[in-house]
Amino acid sequence: MAYNGFAINNYLDAEKVTKQLDELIQKPVYSIRKTFLHDYVENYFNKKCTESKAMIDEARQIIPGGVQHNLAFNYPFPIVITKAEGARLYDADGNWYYDLLQAGGPTILGSNPDAVREQVIELLNTCGPSTGLFHEYEYKLAKKISEMVPSVDMFRMLGSGTEACMCAARIARLKTGKKNILKMGGAYHGWSDQLAYGMRVPGTKGMMSKGVPNFVFKHTDEFFPNDLDDLERKLRKNKLYGGTAAVYIEPMGPESGTRPVSREFIQGAERLAHQYGALLIFDEVVTGFRIGPSGAQGYFGVDPDLTVFGKIIAGGYPGAGGVGGHKDCMAHLGAGLDSSGKKIPKAMCGGTMAATPISCVAGYYTLCEIERTNACEAAGRMGDRLTEGLQEIIRKYELPFVAFNQGSICHLDNAGTMHFSVDWKRPWKIPDILKETSIRQKEMEHMGAAYMAEGIVTLAGSRLYTSAAYTEEMIDDVLSRFDRVLSKCGPLDLS
Repeated sequence: MAYNGFAINNYLDAEKVTKQLDELIQKPVYSIRKTFLHDYVENYFNKKCTESKAMIDEARQIIPGGVQHNLAFNYPFPIVITKAEGARLYDADGNWYYDLLQAGGPTILGSNPDAVREQVIELLNTCGPSTGLFHEYEYKLAKKISEMVPSVDMFRMLGSGTEACMCAARIARLKTGKKNILKMGGAYHGWSDQLAYGMRVPGTKGMMSKGVPNFVFKHTDEFFPNDLDDLERKLRKNKLYGGTAAVYIEPMGPESGTRPVSREFIQGAERLAHQYGALLIFDEVVTGFRIGPSGAQGYFGVDPDLTVFGKIIAGGYPGAGGVGGHKDCMAHLGAGLDSSGKKIPKAMCGGTMAATPISCVAGYYTLCEIERTNACEAAGRMGDRLTEGLQEIIRKYELPFVAFNQGSICHLDNAGTMHFSVDWKRPWKIPDILKETSIRQKEMEHMGAAYMAEGIVTLAGSRLYTSAAYTEEMIDDVLSRFDRVLSKCGPLDLS
């Protein structure tokens, strides 16, 4: 389909990209050559980022690891950002960077847009950031989301995407009367105990969830991405053990499409979930209002029972989380009786700082601006331009890297770290897989450092978000900087 307001012109061939990623993990690791990495560390980070280094060294005495958010961990040390504006970030030493991190995805309009900031300032001059009581923008934001996303009859604001995913599980169990949760292997649905399962690499079960007792996962299982047969096997199995309450999906694939899924898979998952009496839960924390005004579900033409929102619905301000869906599901977040007089059990959820005036005002005007400026399509066009340019550079230097995108969510994979999987039928292979992914994860960090030294901030050196603040000229400049890094890559020397 043409863009038509969405971020995607032609949806990728998931099978083709998967084949490329399969081939990538069979090849030797290519990364920034050690001599060039050393040069970047010595002549950029150690000489031009001295304020950042000193501040992080001091912060490590008080903050574990020196930073408060996982996205801020970077090799060789985190950079301290002091200003964000449009498509650029500025650090404590006066260096500036193209922002392809986008705070993990929420700033699709670009950082700190005037139209949103002015409304927030006006609020702060009158109401203040929070009161603990109802504010008119709670209603305005909920109504706006309901108008934009057809599956959302009702909406409840929460503090984060993690909280929204937790809440959705409780709703699903009350609505269906069933116990079990199925999630896509490798997908991220926040860091709550029961959903911190099968993280990043499919098949890892609870291996990546240190500090969570195994009994917590009694009613959680994972299915392999893009595999309807595996999903149905798990649904069939669960019929013998209390049934399936919910099937959680990241609609572009796990970790924001790092392992992409097909349109047929998404539509098939909807059919299977309902066939087995489960709710379909779309985790649109990243894709909501980035893939399109109606989210990824609008693009794929599916009708999830519940949708988890985050990031963009507060426009990059704190308190970005919520769950919306069909009225009969959302009734479990209310109180009292429904119209038939039937008592409705209420799912326990809360949060004193959920739906604060500041988050609701910021969210409402962000969504208005997204609609007014056609931001999803604008960002998607820049994502296409970036990806096509990266593919040309990869061919130019004959690198095994894989570049692909789902609109404004772009991927530049040099290592295929998250394309591995754990097969418990062959447990003797697990240590080698963990060792290999560890090596490749380190090289992703090294690539991220090289990009940053050339003035590009990425997510983990492999994921790149474009925003509507980018122009074609900016993207072309970004590509010239990527070219400088990729020209310095070669086979990893493990000696």
